[in-house]
Amino acid sequence: MYYSSTRDDSVRLTASEAVLKGLSDDGGLFVPSEFPKLSVSLDELADKDYKETAYTVMKGFLEDYTEEELKDCINKAYDSKFDTEEIAPIAEAEGAFYLELFHGKTIAFKDMALSILPHLLTTAVKKNKSDKEVVILTATSGDTGKAALAGFGSVPGTRIIVFYPKDGVSRVQKLQMVTQPDKNTMVVGVDGNFDDCQSEVKRIFGDSELRERMAKGGFQFSSANSMNIGRLVPQVAYYVYAYGKLVKGGRIKAGDCINVCVPTGNFGNILAAFFAKQMGLPIKTFICASNDNKVLFDFFKTGTYDKNREFVLTDSPSMDILISSNLERLIYLSCGCDAAKTKELMNGLSTKGVYNVTDDMKKFMDAFVGEYAVWDECADKIKSLYEDTGYVIDTHTAVAAASYDKYVKETKDKTVTVIASTASPFKFSRSVLKAIDKKYENFDDFDLIDELSKVANVDVPAAIDEIRNAPVVHNTVCKREEMKDLVLKNMGL
Repeated sequence: MYYSSTRDDSVRLTASEAVLKGLSDDGGLFVPSEFPKLSVSLDELADKDYKETAYTVMKGFLEDYTEEELKDCINKAYDSKFDTEEIAPIAEAEGAFYLELFHGKTIAFKDMALSILPHLLTTAVKKNKSDKEVVILTATSGDTGKAALAGFGSVPGTRIIVFYPKDGVSRVQKLQMVTQPDKNTMVVGVDGNFDDCQSEVKRIFGDSELRERMAKGGFQFSSANSMNIGRLVPQVAYYVYAYGKLVKGGRIKAGDCINVCVPTGNFGNILAAFFAKQMGLPIKTFICASNDNKVLFDFFKTGTYDKNREFVLTDSPSMDILISSNLERLIYLSCGCDAAKTKELMNGLSTKGVYNVTDDMKKFMDAFVGEYAVWDECADKIKSLYEDTGYVIDTHTAVAAASYDKYVKETKDKTVTVIASTASPFKFSRSVLKAIDKKYENFDDFDLIDELSKVANVDVPAAIDEIRNAPVVHNTVCKREEMKDLVLKNMGL
C-alpha cells in the first residue's frame, strides 16, 4: 500500500511519510492506494477492547509501522487520560445509540485521534531519519486546537501553532487553548471565521518558497487537522469498536447493517465511518448532519457544492464551516481516483466557490444522506431528551440527534443507528442549559458548569476544572494576511 495525493497521481508515499508530511505539496490530501479489509470476523470484534480494535484497524492502513511500534503508540494514547475504561462507551436513549467520544483529556472527539497522532508522528520522524524540527500548523473551529495542544505540548522535536476564529468559539473552548502553558505552543486568534483560518493554513503549506526557507532553517511542516491521514485513520477505529459492542450487547447480530449519524463540519469524522465500511463494516446509510451552515446538506441533495452563502455563527461552533476539506477525499474516490478531475473541481471551489459532480460521482455517494437542524430544533431535542430520559447531550450531538429524528420521520428507516456524540455538554454548558430552561440565561459560565453537573448528575470533568483559574498565556490576535508572518516569527526566520 502507498499513499497518493488527491491532486497528483505521481505522489507515492509510505504511511509514515504521509503522516509526517500531513498535506501534499500540491495542496491535495493523502489517500490509500487500497482499503485494507478487517483481519478478524465481525463476531470476533465483540470480544475486543478498544486498544485491540484500534490495532486491528490501524495496522492495515499503517503498513510500514512495525507491530511493536504501533502497539506502543496505541498503549501510550489510550491510557488513564480517558475517564472511562471503555474509552468510547455507548449510551442508549430513545432507541438510538450515542457513541460517546468525549471522555479524553479535552472532552471532545478530537482526543480520540490526537491522543495517538503525536506518537505516530514522532515514530515517523525516527523511521524516516528526519533531522528537522516538526512544526505542527493547525486551524481549528474549536476542538482540534486544544486536543492538538494537549497532544503535542512538550513533545521533543516539535512545536505547534494553532489558529482559531477569535469570535467563533465558545468561552470554554477559547480558555482551553489560551491557557496552554507549554513552551512549544503558540495560539493565535484570527479576525475571521474558520474557513479563513483553514484556507490560509493550506496556502502556507503550499508555499514552496517558504518550505525551502524552513528546510534551510531546520524545520518542516506537518498538520494535526483531519487533513493528516494520521488523524483520520484512528477515527475509523471507534466505528468498528461500536459495532463490536452492539454485537456483544445483543443489539445486533454479526453481519447486520447499521446506520451512522454524524454531526459534520470538516467531513473527517463521517469520512472515517466511510473508511470503516470500505474495510468491511456493514454500514447502510451515512446521515450527514449539518447546522444552519448547511453546505453539505445542499451538496448531497443537488450534487452542487456552493460555499457562496452567508456564514452563520451558531451554538454548535465546531460545525460552522463552509469549506469541508475532507470531502475532497470522497470526491477523489467518487471519480475513480482521478487526480486531475479532483484538482479541477478543487480549483473551481477556490476560484468560484462552487463545483458540480457528475451523475456517476453522485451515485457513488448515494449511501450519504444530508439532513440539517437549526438551533430551535436542536434546543428542543436537548430539552426533550433530558426530560424524557435524563440524558444530556451537547449542541453538536443535538444537531445529529435532531437530524436523525427528521431522517426517521422521512424514511421510516428503523435500522439500528449509532450517533456520534462528539463533545461533552460541559463544553457548551450555556447553550445546553439555555435549551433546558430559560432561567439559566444570566448565569456566569462556570456557575452554569456547576449547575449542569447537578442537572445531568455527572461530575465536572477535570478538563473544565483545570481552566477555572488558569492564567492566560496566549493573547495574540491577527488578521488572516498576517498569519504567515507570525509563523515565520515563531521559527525565528
